Amino acid sequence: TNMDEFAMGSSNETSFFGAVTNPWDQKMSPGGSSGGSAAAVAARLVPAATGTDTGGSIRQPAALTGTVGLKPTYGRVSRFGMVAFASSLDQAGVITRSAEDAALLLNAMAGVDPRDSTSADQPIPDYTATLSDSVKGLRIGVVRQHFDEGLDDECGKTVKTALAALEDAGASLVDVDLPNIGLSVPTYYVVAPAECSSNLSRFDGVRFGHRADNLKDLLDLYCRSRGEGFGAEVKRRIMTGTYVLSAGYYDAYYLKAQKVRQLISRDFNQAFENVDVIAGPTAPTTAFRLGEKTDDPITMYLNDIYTIGANLAGLPGISVPWGLVKKMPVGLQLVGPAFAEASLLSCAHQYQQITDWHRQAPEAFR
Repeated sequence: TNMDEFAMGSSNETSFFGAVTNPWDQKMSPGGSSGGSAAAVAARLVPAATGTDTGGSIRQPAALTGTVGLKPTYGRVSRFGMVAFASSLDQAGVITRSAEDAALLLNAMAGVDPRDSTSADQPIPDYTATLSDSVKGLRIGVVRQHFDEGLDDECGKTVKTALAALEDAGASLVDVDLPNIGLSVPTYYVVAPAECSSNLSRFDGVRFGHRADNLKDLLDLYCRSRGEGFGAEVKRRIMTGTYVLSAGYYDAYYLKAQKVRQLISRDFNQAFENVDVIAGPTAPTTAFRLGEKTDDPITMYLNDIYTIGANLAGLPGISVPWGLVKKMPVGLQLVGPAFAEASLLSCAHQYQQITDWHRQAPEAFR
């Protein structure tokens, strides 16, 4: 379950232990940050694995490895024991081979935890009890903004085929607008680094984290311990977060990002007045080559463009395999209202009754 350092990455290349490879093609990335969990499930090494999702780190690797990745509603699963990255976004979830397996795991994991003040005290349904619910009459919102020039053409065609299959099963497709969803990436990359710069300040070499040797004084302890202990991507985000929280820039960046976050949440709420779930691609492309995007952080960040919105709004999302493009998996993402995991799981399960993409395994691991 090797992962990006402090969950900061979309390719699993920022790990201290080296990159994880994609079982479908070991020259390719499995996505991140929970790429190790996704790769282990895709390679049939384990039946299921846990992961964490701050901006798509369960769903994006699930899409790139042909597995099912479920990010529950914020607070549905306890965060106790997780090393905090961005506390208002982090959520534990599961990566499995099927929606049914995801429902079984969520049954065991969901619930309020007195050790986590952000866990939600909400009733917990039996997620397996509604898996057989038909999709007839289900209103599926198709986001116009998710089918723009940033989406690979072949991936776009494949997701439309998947939506057509759900329509044939009795669901209805409804066009919806999320007018502010295009601002989700810049909003996320202000909010998340700001929170990480605060959370990671505890790794000072005194009580937490790496401690440098042969220290001269306290300042040397802080500087060298953090300099040696944090990787380049983590340092980049800490510096960004410290900047946007600084006295002269707090209002211009962090406060404004929180306001945009509320607009994105409002867009989702308005959409759910007319639809039951929202569907679209999980990632803009299939898996990319290891090393392809490491020198261009902005291009790397855009790989989470379709997943970040659900984290900013605290909503549940699931990615299910829905085809292959050039022999590499593609994922269909479903997002629901808060605490509607049962609806997402039943929709995903019904889709998997009429397709067998979730049963496909990488050739080297069959």
